[in-house]
Amino acid sequence: MSISRGVILTVLLGALGAACTPRSEDQPTKTADAGYKAVEETKEAGREAVDDTKNVAEEIGDKTKEVAGKTADKTKEIAGDIADKSKDVVSATGEKITDAWITTKVSGKFVDETLLKDSKIDVDSKDHVVTLKGTVGSNKAKARAVEIARGTEGVVRVNDQLVVNAR
Repeated sequence: MSISRGVILTVLLGALGAACTPRSEDQPTKTADAGYKAVEETKEAGREAVDDTKNVAEEIGDKTKEVAGKTADKTKEIAGDIADKSKDVVSATGEKITDAWITTKVSGKFVDETLLKDSKIDVDSKDHVVTLKGTVGSNKAKARAVEIARGTEGVVRVNDQLVVNAR
């Protein structure tokens, strides 16, 4: 029976509270208006949050572009410095290594190479890149010419355009 008394007491208190609350026909309208206002405020807050997010994203994008541009400029600058320094390299003997110096050295090494005795090789150098053109007697001779050019001080790359002349 103690459960019944608790239930009865709860029902009576609820009824008493309802009886003491002033009833108005505007009550449902006020509740609906408050709910509508809350929904509108939430929508507006959402719009503001979206606008703020867009603004932040645009700022981040602008900063990223700026940093990328500065990085690209610095990279170009460094690459230019390296190119200038590679042109001003000094050999172990103290001579300045120029394209003409490289061409002379490579051509001179070919003269002493017995494997290249009957070869006709033109050597050209530009920006420390050696281009080999002409004919050689065998694949071994071609490989040796490229090896000599690559091993020459100051050479950064070899462009092999040699043709094996089959006899």
